[in-house]
Amino acid sequence: MLVKILGAIDVVSAIAFLGMIFGISYPLQFILFCAGLLLLKGLFIITGDVLSFIDLFASLLLFVSLFLALPIFLLWICAFLLVAKGFVSFL
Repeated sequence: MLVKILGAIDVVSAIAFLGMIFGISYPLQFILFCAGLLLLKGLFIITGDVLSFIDLFASLLLFVSLFLALPIFLLWICAFLLVAKGFVSFL
């Protein structure tokens, strides 16, 4: 059950990335919420989970995207990886 919740966090964060790609403006609280959850999930890298690096990287990009315009290919990469991680966790 916990794995599915963590996967849902990945999918919701991917939706935030896709919103930035297609020009949909989400509230600041939503972006910060997603970035904070990804940061907390990324701390699982301490336990040896290599895929948690994706969460740390995506969290960093979400925080940076509040201040700077990021290249679209970085947003697509993060969105794709988070969607893939999220859907695999539902299997």
